[in-house]
Amino acid sequence: MAISHAVSRSARTPQVLVWDPLVRWGHWLLVLAFAVAYLSAEEEAGGPGAWHVWSGYVVGCLVVVRVLWGFIGSSHARFRDFVYGPGQVVRYLADMLTGHPRRYLGHSPAGGAMAVALLACLAGTVATGLIAYGEEGNGPLAGIASVVTTSAHADEDAGSASASSQREPKQEEGAIEEVHDVLANLTLTLVAFHILGVIGSSIVHRENLVAAMVHGRKRPEA
Repeated sequence: MAISHAVSRSARTPQVLVWDPLVRWGHWLLVLAFAVAYLSAEEEAGGPGAWHVWSGYVVGCLVVVRVLWGFIGSSHARFRDFVYGPGQVVRYLADMLTGHPRRYLGHSPAGGAMAVALLACLAGTVATGLIAYGEEGNGPLAGIASVVTTSAHADEDAGSASASSQREPKQEEGAIEEVHDVLANLTLTLVAFHILGVIGSSIVHRENLVAAMVHGRKRPEA
């Protein structure tokens, strides 16, 4: 009751625009695209299904746009506004445990670190997915992966070339898919911690951070 009262009270105070439309829409589209990609990861007879593939493309495009926007976007969207050193991140997390962290208008040090970690994991997940999909002869990397695999085994002994061509590419493809799965699960774990962090920060700072990512506004700094 006290929390909801504090959030509603902060909603009545004058607010300033913090998150621009590209950040807000990009955030929620990324949430939706990753959810679809993760939930549709079960492969069909001929490989990953269309929902998984196309939602993965969307995730990749959104990550690229967000990274570019991190250099040329609005003030609070830029990396220089929310990327802090490890010491500041640890100090902020320690202050969170005591219930008295400093409030930041944009991302906090922990929130900024989480944003960078999520972007890195999403980029790695998409990249390994593209490579694995290309080894099956599909997607924008179709043919490239097979050329790389062939050149990597070009110095194999002539007598074992036939067996290697049948065995090694499959093993390498399996390794790439394994990395892809690990990165996807790591991303999901980070998402869970991100949600917990948002809930904790909303309570401690007495403002609805989820709503702020919808309308883009927060109360100004004191």
